[in-house]
Amino acid sequence: MKPTSNTFEKIYQIVKQIPYGQVATYGQIARLSGNKNLSRVVGYALHVNPDPDTIPCYRVVNRFGQVSSAFAFGGENQQVKLLELEGISVKNGRVDLTKFGWKKDVF
Repeated sequence: MKPTSNTFEKIYQIVKQIPYGQVATYGQIARLSGNKNLSRVVGYALHVNPDPDTIPCYRVVNRFGQVSSAFAFGGENQQVKLLELEGISVKNGRVDLTKFGWKKDVF
């Protein structure tokens, strides 16, 4: 399936719903958007995030709770800094999904 702007818009609408102080996984966002196989597409959509001020893509981590590479957010450890400002602990580059994971659906 080739991603469409509608797919990206759906992803952005879901990411906007992630509560302050919580994170979601790429797979979780894919499932909530209607296709569990779109985890990579979620990553692509977030990489071209048109409005980082209202689409908090830094709240999305991989299935292990691991944060993205430094380049993704404009500087080394920027995602970690943004998460920690919300009270989300990041240890060894990972977030504890049992503690900080969004319970919108099952991981």
